[in-house]
Amino acid sequence: MNEYLTPDQLCELVPGTTKTYWAQLRFYGKGPKYLKPSPRKVLYIKSEIIEWLENSARYGTHPDKVAS
Repeated sequence: MNEYLTPDQLCELVPGTTKTYWAQLRFYGKGPKYLKPSPRKVLYIKSEIIEWLENSARYGTHPDKVAS
């Protein structure tokens, strides 16, 4: 069964991030998948967050330095 995280819980899972950061990612369509069960509620699936983070691994700051 999936574990769901609120934006506050997500900030605890990924130190150094804020609710504003995750809101901006949602707005620009750049972040991980999320659920919107009601107009004021946002939830993230923990396994999706971990996969999204692992897929963002880099070896350097240059765009071509994506980890494989």
